[in-house]
Amino acid sequence: MSNFDPNAILRGAQLTVVGAFRALQNPGLFTKEHYRQAAIAVAAGVFIRIAIAIPIIGVKVLLWFLSLFMNFEAAQWDDKVVGGLDFIQNSVLQVPFFLMSLMRYITPTLDEMFMDSLQWVDKTYYQKHESDDPKKLRATYYPNLRMYATHGSTSSHKSPMDAGLMFLTRFGRRAGISLAIYALSHLPLVGRFVLPAASFYTLNNAAGPIPAAVIFGGGIFLPRRYLVVFLQSYFSSRSLMRELLEPYFSRIRFTKEQKQRWFRDREGLLFGFGVGFYVFLKIPLLGVLIYGIAEASTAYLITKITDPPPPPAYSEKFAESQARWTNKHEFLKLPLANLDVHNVETTPSEQNPVHAKELQGKTFT
Repeated sequence: MSNFDPNAILRGAQLTVVGAFRALQNPGLFTKEHYRQAAIAVAAGVFIRIAIAIPIIGVKVLLWFLSLFMNFEAAQWDDKVVGGLDFIQNSVLQVPFFLMSLMRYITPTLDEMFMDSLQWVDKTYYQKHESDDPKKLRATYYPNLRMYATHGSTSSHKSPMDAGLMFLTRFGRRAGISLAIYALSHLPLVGRFVLPAASFYTLNNAAGPIPAAVIFGGGIFLPRRYLVVFLQSYFSSRSLMRELLEPYFSRIRFTKEQKQRWFRDREGLLFGFGVGFYVFLKIPLLGVLIYGIAEASTAYLITKITDPPPPPAYSEKFAESQARWTNKHEFLKLPLANLDVHNVETTPSEQNPVHAKELQGKTFT
């Protein structure tokens, strides 16, 4: 089975809906602190829209000034300049998405939201299965994961500032490649093949040669704008998942090679999960709020595609054991109503957080 097969993508999209629904049921998301963060997020959304609009407004002012000395009545290039600049900002460079992702390195709110949601997922899981045999239920995720120290970069244990610089470097590199491909697509004769070739190269590695060839053939006849949106949606959804999973990878220490295998084995499901939220992130102003919901939903996702982590003292070989998704085929075949069927057995009855008076003060083994 391909890692990018339609069944995996569909299951990822389903987890987008189920995860968001579970996250919004958490009363902990509606505390005074989170309301304050929501207000800040809305304000950040307004700031992002203004920051994006400034260059376009500047060009419009310049064109208005030039119109005092030049006749633009019969010309259309001025409208094309404004429209092209807006398209490059939002679809080629993905400026709104970049600014939302950058917030992770400014405030720890998203990391806290992930952990709070993970605690809620554990609690609701045991409430749902309270009448079941405890030995057939999975172990909890939150109690052990909260004992791991965060360390910015997941491969070299760098500071959060260094991790933020790495994010800026990644985005800068991707933005440069996107601009180069977009510019080459305007070349005479060969330009029409640039974007289809880039689509083929991208999908050939993920989905195989046949789907890639179909996209290449169709891309030759499609307008350039549609191919740009397609490519950027694919890469942005991958980048979104990298950022949403950072609270997990900042605690569980994977090597670079292990992390690549982890993503590779789950790339179809992660694409389905990420592209669903990516579409909603493009909603003006509300996109920043939806980013927070996506982070909370990722906590639910983690419990479906990884095993519960052991205490840090016993975590030496845990990362290697997670690089391959062992129950992938079984999970993708499950009906949507039975997503909790495949679980890790655990013997201690104290594992149940519903029976604990205070989950945060309890250590689970």
